[in-house]
Amino acid sequence: MANVGLLYVGAVLFLNGMMLLGKVAPKAAAMLNLFVGAMQVVFPTVLIATAGKDTRTILAASGLYLFGFTYLYVGIGLLTGIDTSGVGYFSLFVAVMAVGYAIVNFRILRDPPFGVIWLYWAFLWFLFFVLLGLKVEGITTYTGWVTAIEGWVTGAIPAILLLCGYWGTHTPVAVLLAVFAVVVFGGLWFMVGPGRHVRHRPGGVAAPGRP
Repeated sequence: MANVGLLYVGAVLFLNGMMLLGKVAPKAAAMLNLFVGAMQVVFPTVLIATAGKDTRTILAASGLYLFGFTYLYVGIGLLTGIDTSGVGYFSLFVAVMAVGYAIVNFRILRDPPFGVIWLYWAFLWFLFFVLLGLKVEGITTYTGWVTAIEGWVTGAIPAILLLCGYWGTHTPVAVLLAVFAVVVFGGLWFMVGPGRHVRHRPGGVAAPGRP
C-alpha cells in the first residue's frame, strides 16, 4: 500500500516541479496535490489500524502523514491563493522530522537507501521553507528542478522497483544515491542558482513529500 502511495508522490513532485518552472498553472496542479494528499492520509491510517502490535510498521507508516498533510495544504493553497508562509514553515518542521526518519531507516529499519532518500526529502523541504516561508524567490528555478528530479529518483523509480520486487536495502545503492545527489544538485546550483536564469514563482505553492 505504501509503495503505491510512493508512486503517486513521485507524480505530484514532478508536477509541482513543472509548476515552479512555469510549465503548469498553479490551479492545474492543485487537484493532483489534493488527490495524493488524501491518499497519503488514508493509507497510513489503514496501515496503523491493521498493524496490531507491529511497532515497526507503525513507525514506518507514521511518516506518511507528513506527505499527506503537506499535499493537502498545498492543494488548498493553490486553489485559494492564501499566503505561502504557513506551508513554508510547516516544511521546516517536516525537514527536521525527515532527518529523524533518515536516522530511523539507517539504525532501526536497516534500509540505508531509504535513509538517503529521507535526506533527499529533508533537503527538498528545507528548500520549500526558504522559498515559501522566507520568500527567497531567487531559488525558484533551482527548487523546481530539484523537485522534478526527486519525483523520479525518490518516488516513481523506487516505487516501481519495490512493486516489482527488485528493490534492495544494500549499502552500495545508498552510496550511489548520495553521490547522485551531490553531483546533480550541486551542479544545478551553479547552473540555475540565485541570479542565474531566475523565474518568478507562480502564484500559489508547491511542495515535497513521501509516502
